[in-house]
Order: sequence, then C-alpha cells, then structure tokens
Amino acid sequence: MSQDYFELKGKTALITGASSGLGAHFSGLLASEGVHVIIAARRTDRLAEQLERIKSQGGSARAIAMDVTDNDSVLEAFQSIAHTEGRLDILVNNAGVGDDPKKFLNTDEADWAWQMQTNLDGAWRVAREASRLMVRTETAGAIINIASIYGHNTGAMKVAYNVSKAGVMQLTKSMSIELCRNNIRVNSLCPGWFLTEINQAYFATESGERYVKGIPMRQLGEYSDLNVPLLMLASNKAGRYMTGSAVSVDGGISESPI
Repeated sequence: MSQDYFELKGKTALITGASSGLGAHFSGLLASEGVHVIIAARRTDRLAEQLERIKSQGGSARAIAMDVTDNDSVLEAFQSIAHTEGRLDILVNNAGVGDDPKKFLNTDEADWAWQMQTNLDGAWRVAREASRLMVRTETAGAIINIASIYGHNTGAMKVAYNVSKAGVMQLTKSMSIELCRNNIRVNSLCPGWFLTEINQAYFATESGERYVKGIPMRQLGEYSDLNVPLLMLASNKAGRYMTGSAVSVDGGISESPI
C-alpha cells in the first residue's frame, strides 16, 4: 500500500470562489482526498452545480452563499459553519477578480475599488473569521491564500490587480508570524498563466502563441499542476514545517531573465 503523504481524510475545508475556475477545481480535489468541503461563492446557481458534481463522485460537501466583499455575508457564513460543522481545518482563500488590461492613467475609482475589495479586503475578511474559528476550537489549521505571480513581479496595464495580489502575499506573511503561536500555518499559492475558458481564445491567437513561447517552459499550466502544491500546503503532515511561504507554479516565468 502506498503511503498517504497528505493525511487529509476527515478534515473540513472552506473554499471561497468555488463556483468556477480554480475554486471549483480545488474543491473537487480536496473532496477526492476525503475532505468535507464547504464551497462558497456569490453565484448560488453555479454552486449548486458544483455541489452535485462533488456528491456524484462520492465526495462530502455543502454549499453556502458568501460575498467576500460584504462583512455581514462573511459573518453569516461562518456562523453557519460553526453551527453545522463545528470546526474548520483548512481555508482555501480563493475568491478573486481581474479586469481587462487598462493603463494606469485610465484606472478609475471603480476599477481600483472592485479589485481591492475582492482580492485583498475579501481575503483579509475571510482569513480573519477562519482564524478566529480555528483559535476558538483549538484547531491546528492551514490557511492557503491564493495570490499570483503578479504579487512577485509586476505587469503592464494591471496596476490594481498587481497591488491587490502583492497585498495578499504580505497579508500571508503577517498572518503567519502571529498565527503560528496558535498552531495555524498560513501560506500563499501563486499561479502563473493557466489555460481557462476565459483566456483560451486569446492564447489560440498569434499574439497569444507568442506570449506562451516567452514562458521558459513554453507552455501554459494545467489545473492538475496545482494539485500537489495545494495538497501539500493543506496538509499538516506534508507541509508541517511550512508557514509564510509563497509557492509559485508558473513554468519559470517569474524567474525569467530580463
């Protein structure tokens, strides 16, 4: 019998932004490892579809509505978790948004506020409540904040996104220093460019193909490339001595020479 390196069976995890994309993938992945997953998002219709997919594959899951930009919505969701599950072992703080490329001079208040309120304020708000629940129940927890390579390096025409993700990485470091005393590990996962429904049309164009050739590994990532890093950070066995880390999965793009 192969060794279970992650030992996640029986744990409870909250995944925000779980109605599509990486959040949906992470929720299915954790459920397949025997984790009871609480999937949260604003789009309850999409959540219902994801919930059915997980359950049809034998996973344990529950869906709750949560708008990470609304403090009352977050508090209500955690009241539900405390009442129903009673504890939380893992948070995958994934909810996030991006905008179409826009020059700095053309960025307006709405652009800035929308991305900051979701990507940074929302991550802080959910992490705070998850940490409070973990401390209250004396749970050895794992918090994974989904950041980006644009938290490490900058990129043109995406100033609000870049700043928000850099903030998530600094949030992770600050949390990790304090919460390790409560036996809670906090790390960030920093994806590079991954093929999605949203960007697949662009990457099929001549311009998109040129961009991919500029990635050192000359290919886009696939969601499955994030499986082991995510499970490692969630696991108190495999990731036991990791806190405050920023784990990049990007085909080498953030380390490309100038």
